[in-house]
Amino acid sequence: MQQSTQFHPENRQAVLSKAVRNTALYLGLPNTKLSRILGLSPATISRLNTGTFLLSTDRKEWEFAVLLVRLFRSLDSIVGGSSEAAKVWLNSENKALSGRKPVELIETTEGLVHVVTYLDACRGIV
Repeated sequence: MQQSTQFHPENRQAVLSKAVRNTALYLGLPNTKLSRILGLSPATISRLNTGTFLLSTDRKEWEFAVLLVRLFRSLDSIVGGSSEAAKVWLNSENKALSGRKPVELIETTEGLVHVVTYLDACRGIV
């Protein structure tokens, strides 16, 4: 029997949904903040957290979720896996981000992309 290397859409949805839940916990993002980042209602975020709602690959929140997980992956590698250091970084003013706090910036599409790009660039420096 040959195994498929492709994920079924349901599996992809479950994997990203769980990754977003774990990312929010790791970064200390409350449901209200997560709802603004993903563009979903607080009630939908509650269902996401209980596993009764899965992100959909054909919706805009999928792209925001992918960016949020990218943010986590880059930040986690920079802070050496310390959730506390990641929370401090996220909630601190950053000169490279025009003196703004990343946690405030990531509520907009432009801000989320900017923070992810910045972290990816920092991560790439050797």
